[in-house]
Amino acid sequence: MQNSTDVLFILLGAIMVLAMHAGFAFLEVGTVRKKNQVNALVKIIMDFGISTIAYFFIGYSIAYGINFMQAGPSLIESNGYELVKFFFLLTFAAAIPAIVSGGIAERSKFNPQLIATFFLAGFIYPLFEGISWNGLFGFQSWLETSFGAGFHDFAGSIVVHAVGGWIALAAVLHLGPRHGRYGKKGEVYAHPPSNIPFLALGAWILTVGWFGFNVMSAQEIDGISGLVAVNSLMAMVGGTIVACLVSRNDPGFVHNGPLAGLVAICAGSDVMHPLGALVTGGIAGGLFVYMFTLTQNKWKIDDVLGVWPLHGLCGVWGGIAAGIFGQLALGGLGGVSLTSQLIGTLLGITIAFVGGYIVYGLLKKVMGLRLTQEEEYNGADLTIHRISATPAND
Repeated sequence: MQNSTDVLFILLGAIMVLAMHAGFAFLEVGTVRKKNQVNALVKIIMDFGISTIAYFFIGYSIAYGINFMQAGPSLIESNGYELVKFFFLLTFAAAIPAIVSGGIAERSKFNPQLIATFFLAGFIYPLFEGISWNGLFGFQSWLETSFGAGFHDFAGSIVVHAVGGWIALAAVLHLGPRHGRYGKKGEVYAHPPSNIPFLALGAWILTVGWFGFNVMSAQEIDGISGLVAVNSLMAMVGGTIVACLVSRNDPGFVHNGPLAGLVAICAGSDVMHPLGALVTGGIAGGLFVYMFTLTQNKWKIDDVLGVWPLHGLCGVWGGIAAGIFGQLALGGLGGVSLTSQLIGTLLGITIAFVGGYIVYGLLKKVMGLRLTQEEEYNGADLTIHRISATPAND
């Protein structure tokens, strides 16, 4: 009975996080221009398919030492718990290319991105996942011995979101900005979202699914915690309110605000006090608005959905916040070390950015990453998929 309950628990979590990929898709559909909406939808579902193959045959083995090709009858032990655990963790791995997709939108080739997805889900992400969540290379043991606690990332502020965001930054730097985004004299030409309702729908789907992402990270029914759920709620609310205030009611920022808060709370959702979660989410909401504006308008980094500020930087803040608000002195449950959080966060950033830079750099040299200027002008929908999202009436 216990085994069956655990299987059902983690399966429901996998389904909720799988649904989040629809959120990634519609968030991108609503943000990009109309001529790139079909491409956004196709990329997300194809990235998930490629991620599944890469993670099943390679990535899961790197992270957890389990080879499904040699498992035999053990596959169905404990009602097939190891299989549904793979499914649940796969949805995390597949979030990496889904995050990257938003940054490289509107000018990236299709096939090179699918190849990159294979390497991201099969090698780069599982490496840091195994270090953080399975104690590879003795990293966690060293932190515990040296600083009293290991690197704590309950649901992936660093392992998933920061890793995805920093890989996306590497890809965006290799691609360069969209044609017409910036002028020769420093002018900034905005490309406003094509569909605010779709953008909002994507944000809502992600927000709802995130409670499976965080709560079900316990992976067993005995580990479920109402604290994780309420902390996720408080961080979401904090991110929403602050993003609205700082952006002066901009709907794009308002709907990304809850996502910023939820990214930041993943790491410490099981150890913070709800007030600490509220502050963590609020800071993340403000951080996203400020850094999105800075990167787009001042630094001229054309990250279409702002995935580096949202996932990369808010994820980093979440890893650090776990080491601050998880302390007993600030109402947390303890068992965390700020030093360990800083070291673990830095390691995650390094693996993600260096790994992503190498993967996209090699693909750029071998087959190119960008559409031509004419293809980009026509849009990825017609160029790659030969159909538009809303065909003209005859």
